[in-house]
Parts: sequence; C-alpha cells; structure tokens
Amino acid sequence: MSPTKKTDHRAYSVTWSAEDSEHVGLCVEFPALSWLAETPKDALAGIRSVVYAVVSTLPASGHRAV
Repeated sequence: MSPTKKTDHRAYSVTWSAEDSEHVGLCVEFPALSWLAETPKDALAGIRSVVYAVVSTLPASGHRAV
C-alpha cells in the first residue's frame, strides 16, 4: 500500500518556514513529524511518506495507529 491511497485519512498541511527558507509538511495526528522541501508538493509528499512509514511500524511494536 502506498501513502497516496484513499485510506489515508489524516490531516496534512504545508506551510512556509522563513527560518529554513523551505516549505514544511505537517500532520495533525503526528505533531512531532515534519518534512522540509523546496516545493509545497514535495513537502506534502514527504510528510505523507514519513507518516506512512511510522504507521506501518506501529503494529509490530505493539501500538495502534491513530
């Protein structure tokens, strides 16, 4: 399964970081995660990939996905 499937029901946002001079991808359900990229599209794709990777490992570690 890929992070772009319709089953991805998390809330994402992309904002500009003046400090980093890049776009930042964020996920409401995982506030500790972020992804920096030159374009908003890449920031969104990056944060979705990171969240997907984290959620994929949760069952193996005995945790439940949010």
